[in-house]
Amino acid sequence: MLPTRDQALALLHEYTHSESLRKHALAVEACVRGYARRLGGDEELWSITALLHDFDYERWPDPPHHPLEGNRILTELGYPEALRHAILAHADYTGVARESPLDKVLFACDELAGFITACALVKPNKSLSEVEAASVKRKLKDKAFARSVSREDIVRGAEELGLPLEQHIANCLEAMQAAAPALGLAGAAAI
Repeated sequence: MLPTRDQALALLHEYTHSESLRKHALAVEACVRGYARRLGGDEELWSITALLHDFDYERWPDPPHHPLEGNRILTELGYPEALRHAILAHADYTGVARESPLDKVLFACDELAGFITACALVKPNKSLSEVEAASVKRKLKDKAFARSVSREDIVRGAEELGLPLEQHIANCLEAMQAAAPALGLAGAAAI
């Protein structure tokens, strides 16, 4: 049985105290939920999977502990196999293959959500409404910008989805723009 979003959010908050990591989880959730709608996936399952994909990262940031420790906790709490598999598959070093659409979408959205957030934070109003897909794609070429974000994972994620990179960026940007207030990226007027 799938726990509720509120239960998943409580679990995220129990293990993750960093506001930026919590917002990252919400950004990935927005992207993945957007893809669930586009692809006919189970919105609640996909949303909760994205929300919890890094919930253990603050306590166990080093491979292979993340996401293996989180998987252990989620197993004990009775979270479904599809959710746990996608979370394990989002980290290449686990050796868990990305098989389902959920697996591929989670991987494809993780790094890109962080990169889009970085793009918004350098805008004058720190707003996603100021960000365009074409400018995100251009920023990917600047290796000094958001240097910790894996460009290789972003490109590979789009490829695994069978989408042109700019379309994948546009899909994630649209989903994040809809969630901008919750992400703290709606601009100065919303603060």
